[in-house]
Amino acid sequence: MVILSALTKLALRNLLRHRRRALIAIFSVAFGTAALAVASGFIAGMFADFREATIESQYAHIQITRPGYHENGLADPERYLLPNDAAAQSLSALPHVRAWGPRLGLTGLVSHGESTLSFVGEGFDPAHDLTGDRSLKIIRGRRLGATDYDQVLLGKGLAMLMGVQAGDAVVVLVDTPASGLNAIDAKVAGVFESMSKAYDDSALLVHIQAARKLLKVDGAHRWLVYLDKTDNTSRVAETLRAHFGAPQFEVRTWDQLAEFYRRAVDLFQQQLAVVRFIVVAIILLGISNTMMMSVMERTGEIGMAMALGVRPRILLGQFLLEGALIGLIGSLAGLTLALMIGWGIDVLHINMPPPPGLTRGYLAHLLFTSTTAVEAVLIGVGSTTLASFYPAWRASRMIIVDAIRHNK
Repeated sequence: MVILSALTKLALRNLLRHRRRALIAIFSVAFGTAALAVASGFIAGMFADFREATIESQYAHIQITRPGYHENGLADPERYLLPNDAAAQSLSALPHVRAWGPRLGLTGLVSHGESTLSFVGEGFDPAHDLTGDRSLKIIRGRRLGATDYDQVLLGKGLAMLMGVQAGDAVVVLVDTPASGLNAIDAKVAGVFESMSKAYDDSALLVHIQAARKLLKVDGAHRWLVYLDKTDNTSRVAETLRAHFGAPQFEVRTWDQLAEFYRRAVDLFQQQLAVVRFIVVAIILLGISNTMMMSVMERTGEIGMAMALGVRPRILLGQFLLEGALIGLIGSLAGLTLALMIGWGIDVLHINMPPPPGLTRGYLAHLLFTSTTAVEAVLIGVGSTTLASFYPAWRASRMIIVDAIRHNK
């Protein structure tokens, strides 16, 4: 411990003696780690917003269905009907559960005037489900109320194709499980825009009671559970599996259902790995060159130290420690710079365009976590220490006489 303390003081003195070279190296590490932290924070912020919007608009935090519904439910929906809502009332009493709602899927035709188009729809409970702008953004008209049994919401694309506005009358026609046709007259309460353009082009939403009346069933295909925090998903899912387990029910979390989200995350993680590689390569090349120049300029000093009895391993440790200190100071400076950039982005309120296939943009935000900070410091310190190894090894292997004569 005493030796380490002495080496640290000596390494700091050597950095102060060669301020210009040390500052250049520190700035190199700082800009590299800042770039990495900003890229990580931007991607983390983007996916945090994308994750919450995906949960609120499509999957909820947890879904309870009949086993096999997600694989085969579209082909035979009647087979996977859940019991009536009374069987799920205990969901409201569970810790961390914010709300829950039944969903009943239906497909059919919707007509207005001479225009008739197919739709893919769902019945939902407007009192508890799809209540916020993050889930459905109403662009015309209004949301469904708790007693709006004869009104519908249309996706933006479907409404545009039909030439329908809020307040217009439509006819909703479906094929019931008993192979009979059923229809209702309804009014368009509003037109909405979700995250997905493909969904908006065919989406129709009705009150759950109207959907049950159309299909002549009592129940739902899915129970959607919304939580107070996404971080509680796994904990609540385990509790639900104990209450609603196989063979009657199946419990799945949002990350098991959101395949597009998982693929997008994997893609951006691979791109971020390339950024990490570039940052490490830049730091390695820059610090290695700086440390090699330091060894050459201090060759006489190294020879004198070895003549006075300093062991090669102590010299090796001294140069490695100098490199580590450059990495530590540079990475901390880089994190500070990244935080300043993040603050500036928040102040400017930069609107980003929607990603491919989605309808909504998002507000740029850098999300810094403890993992981001630790990663930046480890990369900064690790890469500079690694870059210092060969110059340090060269210094420790010098022949004393040649080293002393080098600068004479």
